Amino acid sequence: MKKFPVPAEKSTLRVLVVDDEPLIRWSVHEVLRESGHEVAEASDGASALRQLADAGPFDVVVLDFRLPDSDDLRLLETIRKLTPGSAVIMMTAFGTPEMVAGALALGASRVLTKPFDVHDLAALVAEVSQN
Repeated sequence: MKKFPVPAEKSTLRVLVVDDEPLIRWSVHEVLRESGHEVAEASDGASALRQLADAGPFDVVVLDFRLPDSDDLRLLETIRKLTPGSAVIMMTAFGTPEMVAGALALGASRVLTKPFDVHDLAALVAEVSQN
């Protein structure tokens, strides 16, 4: 009798999605939820910081670069100080080489340029959470 490999169990990760565009937040939330993760959302930097302070650390933060109350890397820097164990994936439609280098230097695990295939994000979230 042939034995088939047992599929690996999905590990549930806590993920915070921070983006001011409701459709992007919803799309990312749904893909990650369908992958078995616990997902919270924030529409701006202040809400993200409240979530991080109130709900405890997240395994991964998916963070938009430009938000209504943040359009530089200071929010990333604050998140890295507040929750150094959280992996951060930056998303941006404004990814200059300087911005990407700065984000990586501040501890972002990856920088994704919009538009990107949201279905690839679940694998990326799992990958960065293990590093």
